[in-house]
Amino acid sequence: MKKMLTIALLLVGTVMLAGCPKKHTVKETPNAGTQVQGNEASTNGNEGASTNGNELGNDNASRGINTESGPFSRKIIYFDFDKSEIKPEFADIVSAAAKTLVNNPSVKLRLEGSTDERGTREYNIGLGERRAQAVRRALMLQGVAESQLSTVSYGSERPAAEGDDESAWSKNRRVELAYTQ
Repeated sequence: MKKMLTIALLLVGTVMLAGCPKKHTVKETPNAGTQVQGNEASTNGNEGASTNGNELGNDNASRGINTESGPFSRKIIYFDFDKSEIKPEFADIVSAAAKTLVNNPSVKLRLEGSTDERGTREYNIGLGERRAQAVRRALMLQGVAESQLSTVSYGSERPAAEGDDESAWSKNRRVELAYTQ
């Protein structure tokens, strides 16, 4: 029964994405030595990156919430090839996000799973979903309410970097944490 539900969800996602044209947007990645919010160690250029561009509304400015940086800024967790296990170096990002959500019960977090371009569309949608679900489980284990979390898989449809080499692929194997209201 569980397999049938998973297959049905993958088929629905595939049908929905089939009509969407591929966007070739390139997101800026941090340079080596960039400090990660909530992490004392510097990163190697593609791990634990914090990016601008979150989705909290203007109401947050009146509440004193800084959406450009700080606890509500967009964070990224990177994954190894064909894996959905969260690497230990991203534990601080997960912990910081959990703390932020537990302390702000009205805030929601969308976990956006992505993959590199290798693999079929269906496989990549499934892998992106497994990555997002792994982060979701880790957050819930730290006390985040299920109602605060949603997941979406973009598969390889939203690359952070274009290219056919490990440098680009490693930036595309990710889950982005996008805060919403």
